[in-house]
Amino acid sequence: MSADLSLGAARRIALAAQGFTDRPPTAVPNRAHLRRVIGRTRLLQMDSVNVLARAHYVPVFSRIGGYDEALLDRAAWRPAGRSPRLLVEYWAHEAALIPVGDWPLFRWRMREFADGRWRHTRDVLRDNRSLIDDVLAVISGAGARTPRQLEEELGIVRPAATKGSWWMRGEVKHVCEALFAAGTLSAVRDERFVRHYDLAERVLGDDLSGADVDETDAVRELVRRAAAAHGVATVADLADYYRLTGRQVRGVLGDLLDEGTVSAVQVDGWADRAYLHTAARVPRSTGRSALLSPFDPLVFSRPRTERLFGFRYRLEIYTPAHKRVHGYYVLPYLLDGALVGRVDLKADRGSGVLQVLSAHHEPGADIGRVAGALAADLRAMAAWRGLSEVAVADGGDLAPGLRRALAH
Repeated sequence: MSADLSLGAARRIALAAQGFTDRPPTAVPNRAHLRRVIGRTRLLQMDSVNVLARAHYVPVFSRIGGYDEALLDRAAWRPAGRSPRLLVEYWAHEAALIPVGDWPLFRWRMREFADGRWRHTRDVLRDNRSLIDDVLAVISGAGARTPRQLEEELGIVRPAATKGSWWMRGEVKHVCEALFAAGTLSAVRDERFVRHYDLAERVLGDDLSGADVDETDAVRELVRRAAAAHGVATVADLADYYRLTGRQVRGVLGDLLDEGTVSAVQVDGWADRAYLHTAARVPRSTGRSALLSPFDPLVFSRPRTERLFGFRYRLEIYTPAHKRVHGYYVLPYLLDGALVGRVDLKADRGSGVLQVLSAHHEPGADIGRVAGALAADLRAMAAWRGLSEVAVADGGDLAPGLRRALAH
């Protein structure tokens, strides 16, 4: 079968769909710029690792440059004045910030998680049904609370953690997580990234928190959103974006084809049929450069990243240090429409240094071109993180060239 799209065209479509061909702000980024990013990505995946910056902040930086993180905090957790809440946290592509209007599209998932997302959480709920009422009573009367605050107000003493254990979660924490997964509770985060659980209607309002959408209709709309966010995608890509199943996607794909939202195409080199969104653009070039979070929507599906960019990417946080190939917290580097390198970064806030623990270039990349562009982007990243210097260690084949570029 002949290809309808070259791989290069598919890349440019994907980059445009994710906002990497939009014109960068010429002034200080504001709420409108944030809205534009969310309009492209549809979600921001969250993660607690803060070696550089928390995961949900970086994709915004990658698309609009240095911005005040408080802009995102206000949109998600601390709305002020006349600016309504823009984002809310829920299980989308893992834990994620989603537009508040998308909350009803996950009601079917909330029903599925009625007793919690995890088996141990379901076991805790089964054995502690009365604790649910106690937790809801405190939050209803006193407002948003952390699990530790709830334990204190309920007079619950948490047992000491077992020696050598990684973490210890009390039963109250499991109850809160189950009620969050079920949509009974929502949450806001404080400056330390700690969840404060509150009634969903107080976070979202009665209309949104109580709204329900039929599962088939909701899935159809989520696949529409995933198709727009990808530009061009296989069934597996569409399913991964919101953690749907292939069966769910195939069940509504015919409707999207019939209505003209997507059309079936063949991408050169892809084994599976792809689906092109009707609004997808094929820009002539994609000259932007960007450091990408490991959880950026452009690359969080590792099979798609490899198929689209020829870039094999694995996060090695949980790999023993002596077995790591590229480093602990490695960011892919986008330049001229390709992923041309990767850097292991750490923000040393005490000394004001952005540490480049290793830097590698991809086969065939122009080392001088990559090093020069990356040096500029690392300086911009350091400035955004409030760091005054970039220091390059010896790790990786790009390190010498990057050090020279930074010296000029």
